[in-house]
Amino acid sequence: MGSMTVRKIDDEVMRDLRISAARRGVSMEQEARDRLRQPLPRAQPIRADDRAAPEWNLKATREELLALGKGLPEMDFDLKAFTDEMYAYLDEE
Repeated sequence: MGSMTVRKIDDEVMRDLRISAARRGVSMEQEARDRLRQPLPRAQPIRADDRAAPEWNLKATREELLALGKGLPEMDFDLKAFTDEMYAYLDEE
């Protein structure tokens, strides 16, 4: 089995690796091996016409989208008052 040494790993990557390993109850080394074992997505050749308009393939259910807003704090918001204040400089002459 081969081995390799990786130097200059970003601190955020190391922190993520440490937290992920702790959650799984494995060493950081094992976590890194497991991540490297995952297959990488194959790169698709980019055609010239694909560069202009990317195609989005988003799949989310209505419930998933609504759940995103449930974690936000409730707040009163008056759009008219906000826009009146934002454009008040136009009335000053």
